[in-house]
Amino acid sequence: QEKENRKMTLLLAGVTLVSAFGSSFQYGYNVSVINSPAVFMQEFYNHTYLDRKGIPMESSFQTLLWSLTVSMYPLGGFFGSLMVGPLVNKCGRKGTLLINNIFSIVPAILMGTSKVAKTFEAIILSRIIVGVCAGLSSNVVPMYLGEMSPKNLRGAVGVVPQLFITIGILIAQILGLTDILGNVEGWPVLLGLTGIPAVVELLLLPFFPESPRYLLIQKGNEEQARQALKRLRGWDDVDDEIEEMRREDQSEKLEGRLSVFNLFTFRALRWQLISIIVMMMGQQLSGINAIFYYANDIFRSAGVNENNVQYVTVGIGAVNVFMTCVAVFIIESLGRRLLLLAGFGICCVSSAVLTVALNLQATVSWMQYLSIACVIVYIIGHAIGASPIPSVMITEMFLQSSRPAAFMVGGSVHWLCNFTVGLVFLYMVEGLGAYCFLVFCAICLATVIYIFIIVPETKGKTFMEINQSMAKRNKVEIQMDKEKLNDFQPAFETLQQNIVT
Repeated sequence: QEKENRKMTLLLAGVTLVSAFGSSFQYGYNVSVINSPAVFMQEFYNHTYLDRKGIPMESSFQTLLWSLTVSMYPLGGFFGSLMVGPLVNKCGRKGTLLINNIFSIVPAILMGTSKVAKTFEAIILSRIIVGVCAGLSSNVVPMYLGEMSPKNLRGAVGVVPQLFITIGILIAQILGLTDILGNVEGWPVLLGLTGIPAVVELLLLPFFPESPRYLLIQKGNEEQARQALKRLRGWDDVDDEIEEMRREDQSEKLEGRLSVFNLFTFRALRWQLISIIVMMMGQQLSGINAIFYYANDIFRSAGVNENNVQYVTVGIGAVNVFMTCVAVFIIESLGRRLLLLAGFGICCVSSAVLTVALNLQATVSWMQYLSIACVIVYIIGHAIGASPIPSVMITEMFLQSSRPAAFMVGGSVHWLCNFTVGLVFLYMVEGLGAYCFLVFCAICLATVIYIFIIVPETKGKTFMEINQSMAKRNKVEIQMDKEKLNDFQPAFETLQQNIVT
């Protein structure tokens, strides 16, 4: 019994906190850090241009520069996602996270000194680099932690990176208050602070083990894998887990390591691939960024005093953190599937109600409060399901050889959709007004229906078991049994020929 329910050890907790703070935290921090000081940064762009050219900047050029500053970040994230596969296979999961800190410390210094150096180009360049950092960490941290945790803690540990993303958003909102750093003097410091978590991670992460699965399956080094597992589990008897990894390794050797192209053409992983693409698109296109973006306007129109809007935004950030915290504790009891359905369902309903509320706001006085309520309910829905679970599912639905490629696909979809929403949303608001939330409502509904029909529950199963449950849907048989391992090779070869034919 004790075997089944492994305890959270101090070491596992430590590595979870260090990697989530060092990498995931920065992703969230840099998402929201430029919202508060936007006005001062644009003034700085203008002054710098004026000093150089002697004429003020045209407003259209300023808008262009600002939208570049905002959207270069998800574009960097997309490039970061493309680097995941080669890096995690070559340098390991832990190695990648350590290398990744360069992509945070360099831009932190550039952004922190940009005002003194009178260069706004440095800021735009830094946003790309720090985007690469976020793109790598948003994929590598869930992979690293998912491979290290025992199966009964995998979901809870897998939500922690998302928790730290929301904490990063919140801390950036708090530090960005006008009384703290969201002012003329403070904004370069605010942008530069992103380097601190990176330094912390550089100093602490080397003391923690590499992912045992990576050591055993990719490096073929069983001794190191065994040592790492013993440290992570806090006891010496790790034979069962090593055995399970070996089995996964056998079935993998027959597939070889999959590139992204192979992943798209490999029938046995067809539905897993479609599922992560749908979940990642749903996560980003469900309008969470739009809600965060639109929140201030919604509160203003609801009659919140201009100076207090920023505090309400911080309140929303806090709700986001709190609900993600709740998700950490309920994911193992309620399961992934239920949280995904509930999360996207809540988002769907609240965006529909929000559309109504925003349209009737002028005529019905209490609608303003309904729209505030909708924003809060929406964020609760996103925080328990849509935000944290898709990356947990990528770790779980794929085996070792295909996991890096799967994260590259999922990550690329995540960042491209993020980028698209950032670019298109302003035009959507101009064209559709309050009706733009109906688009998000439809997307959430479609995602709910897909998940309901296709996505299986994965809680408490080993990676092999999850793979088998998906295999049925892919119409591929996977033979898996300790005794059958020897007959496994021929069986699999005929299977591959069948797929080919």
